[in-house]
Amino acid sequence: MSTAYSDFQLQPIAGEWRKGSGERTARVTSPYDGSELLEIQLATRDDLDAAFLAAEKAQAAWAATPPAQRSALLQRVVAIFDARKEEIIDWLIRESGSTRLKANVEWGAARGITLEAASMPGRVHGMTLASNVPGKENRVYRKPLGVVGVISPWNFPLHLSQRSIAPALALGNAVVVKPASDTPVTGGLLLAKIFEEAGLPEGLLSVVVGAGSEIGDAFVEHRVPRLISFTGSTQVGRGIGRIASGGEHIKKVSLELGGNSPFVVLDDADIEQAVNAAAMGKFLHQGQICMAVNRIIVDESRYDAFVERFVEKVKGLQVGDPDDMATVVGPVINAKQREGLEEKIATAKREGATVLLEGEIQGQLVPPHVFGDVTAEMEISREEIFGPLVGIQKARDEAHALELANGTEYGLSSAVFSGDLARGLRFAQGIKAGMTHVNDMPVNDEAHVPFGGEKNSGLGRFNGDWAIEEFTTDHWISVQHAPRGYPF
Repeated sequence: MSTAYSDFQLQPIAGEWRKGSGERTARVTSPYDGSELLEIQLATRDDLDAAFLAAEKAQAAWAATPPAQRSALLQRVVAIFDARKEEIIDWLIRESGSTRLKANVEWGAARGITLEAASMPGRVHGMTLASNVPGKENRVYRKPLGVVGVISPWNFPLHLSQRSIAPALALGNAVVVKPASDTPVTGGLLLAKIFEEAGLPEGLLSVVVGAGSEIGDAFVEHRVPRLISFTGSTQVGRGIGRIASGGEHIKKVSLELGGNSPFVVLDDADIEQAVNAAAMGKFLHQGQICMAVNRIIVDESRYDAFVERFVEKVKGLQVGDPDDMATVVGPVINAKQREGLEEKIATAKREGATVLLEGEIQGQLVPPHVFGDVTAEMEISREEIFGPLVGIQKARDEAHALELANGTEYGLSSAVFSGDLARGLRFAQGIKAGMTHVNDMPVNDEAHVPFGGEKNSGLGRFNGDWAIEEFTTDHWISVQHAPRGYPF
């Protein structure tokens, strides 16, 4: 595998690296300096159809492949991750604007889910169940779904694609991926190269890089995929859910959608530790993380102390070139994202939030913006931010803090800080979310632990045994050993 840009002007479609058959092309540029990384000819519905049909054809033989062989292939992928670590990290920095710290975190997460997936072929279990019918035996077989469609985002493109690709393939499925247009390399093309190098049979993994306006709905509507795994906004996720459940071909969906993570600081919290966690949980990858701290909620008795220390901490974060080891805040992904953040900053000021920290926006570099005296009704509290902006709210007491934490349509990740672990655990159990962390930031992901949200943050769970559930299906087969008597 080479890092030459020309390597990724072709797409792996139906077992062949070739150009998309569309007339349109897309330029992939660096979020930091705008330099062109590559130009790629886009795929069409015909390309998409070819990818799905090839996947369907190749999948049966792959499902019949002994589990040890599938496991060994995933182990080889892990070995390539290790051998190509710096190349992978370099691509993440250039294409997604990841800081070197974040790129290392993402490489580790993608490697981790691949290693976990390598163990999955041997963890698939069926069962036998007793029957109330004399002479009958009930068997439940767990089988691959068939073909999985993956639509991945631009913020953690490598990991959030691999989080579905690796388990799906390990469990005997074929996969077709549509990566985000900002990150086609790290979101799909690079992974296809790695799996190819590991020896994955042709046709089992296709990557179609195309405009969402042309192939987005068709990707979900297509007859072949039995599951659509989507990570992205709640708005788009709703549309995918409607198509998947209401179209001609009904299918499963796994949806990891938006978040509005509360970060709660109770009156007995270690302020220094809470500040460190809040800064990391907010500003890692410029806050462009679904789990990122979105609302800081502090008991009013500790509010001033927290604000003073937090602003001091954030002032010291370096903003700039993501390839610089010291940089904490790099560029946001594109101009549209920057413009949306500028609107949110203006709205926060207009709605009466107190500016505690701001800075000059240069290109797609948005420095940290911190607002105080935020209320639950303000936009900066109600909506997902997805950038280096954050508001701090006061809570009258613990009960009010929990009310504020739950006052959102989202329920992905969350965090609470308390000097009493039992109190922190009780508070965590009251939060309506898929994930809550006591005395830690909300940005956590471990390959063997369930990842997913409640409410408008999505459906289903990724990782570990939960991924095995998502990417397989049950087949009940009964065996009538002795002739059965029927009433007519």
